[in-house]
Amino acid sequence: MSWASKLSDPYRVNHGNKFRLKNFDPASTAHVHSKEHAQELLDRGIAEMRDLHDKLYAQDRWAVLIILQGMDAAGKDGLIKHVMSGVNPQGCQVYSFKQPSVEELNHDFMWRSNQRLPERGHIGIFNRSYYEEVLVVRVHSDILNNERVPDELVTKNIWQERFEGIRNAERYLARNGTVVRKFFLNISKKEQKKRFLERLDKPEKNWKFSAADATERQFWDKYMDAYEEMIAETSSKHAPWYVVPADNKWYTRLVVAAAIVDALAELKLGYPTVSAGQRKQLAAARKELGK
Repeated sequence: MSWASKLSDPYRVNHGNKFRLKNFDPASTAHVHSKEHAQELLDRGIAEMRDLHDKLYAQDRWAVLIILQGMDAAGKDGLIKHVMSGVNPQGCQVYSFKQPSVEELNHDFMWRSNQRLPERGHIGIFNRSYYEEVLVVRVHSDILNNERVPDELVTKNIWQERFEGIRNAERYLARNGTVVRKFFLNISKKEQKKRFLERLDKPEKNWKFSAADATERQFWDKYMDAYEEMIAETSSKHAPWYVVPADNKWYTRLVVAAAIVDALAELKLGYPTVSAGQRKQLAAARKELGK
């Protein structure tokens, strides 16, 4: 087992049977007990990711979709900045999904994310995603009214039907060469409060805080229930969830980097081979340059 697998596998959920969120400790750091050691491993992971991503881009066969979900202040933005710092910007796109526009509301709930799926050879990162439709929309059911779904389709089965739609969509992506990896940044309520207060106390971080953030904390238990069922219903071998401890940012970033390296390594990536005809052309070009 590789170092990346050893770090990330304990948090991987391939199926939802008997999954319980309470079994995952938000403060866990496993066997990595210092920031310095974590940084050494993260640097290694970023270097390996850079090499693998270069091959992914050159080979132009696979696409990789990374989905980040978590409560406010779980560290999604900082994770993207630190973990993806070494990859080629030409082959990586990041999309943050905010409140849907009128155009987006006039389509099915997965339409806007489908417009942003990564192309072959690229890594696509969704900062939040279509999973908001079984999280915030479920916690705040009044939002569903704005989606103008026909009344007869809004039944007690709507969440199970959305889970089914998501499972089918991710299976379709996997069958067409898109590797899906999903990360729930599992922050504790106590640590979230600490980060919110830091945003209020430090002027340079005031811009990060929204009054709505504090309001959403009132629905913490409902969100945790929604996350638990979401992970249980949509985990699969081809599109697993990683329930990543998020109380220590340095450890969160390391685990996510390890999981991405592991996913890329599984693809057995390599640079495209050159045919005999192409080698002749290269030899001719070398001769021409020697003149």
